Amino acid sequence: MTSSRPRRVTAVVVAVVAVATGLAVHLVAADGAASDVAGDALYVIAVWGGIVALAPRWPSAAVGGVVLAWCVGVELFQLTGLPVQWAQAWPPVMLALGTVFDLRDLVVYAITAAVITATDAALRGIRGGPRAVSR
Repeated sequence: MTSSRPRRVTAVVVAVVAVATGLAVHLVAADGAASDVAGDALYVIAVWGGIVALAPRWPSAAVGGVVLAWCVGVELFQLTGLPVQWAQAWPPVMLALGTVFDLRDLVVYAITAAVITATDAALRGIRGGPRAVSR
């Protein structure tokens, strides 16, 4: 059995870089479609990093499914109106939960989750790690 440490370390680095880049986009980029899409994609990547850091032995497909479910769940939670209320009380909430539902976000989440899942599976196959996709 191979060690899960390299995958965990990679995931933590990827998550930290995604969060830092996401914060830079949020603070520097003009508000618009491009910054919104970039932020959504970086959110998915950060969530992927967090899940892999917690469960590095999970198959790539399982991680991808959890990442997509989390992101879709957060987006649907915005329909309750609670995230926008919480963000008004404490603005950093917006970075984790967003504020208002946007159908485009779901598309970006799905595409990014598919790309990062495929990339993870391919890299795990190249490295000869544990099975990348459960069968």
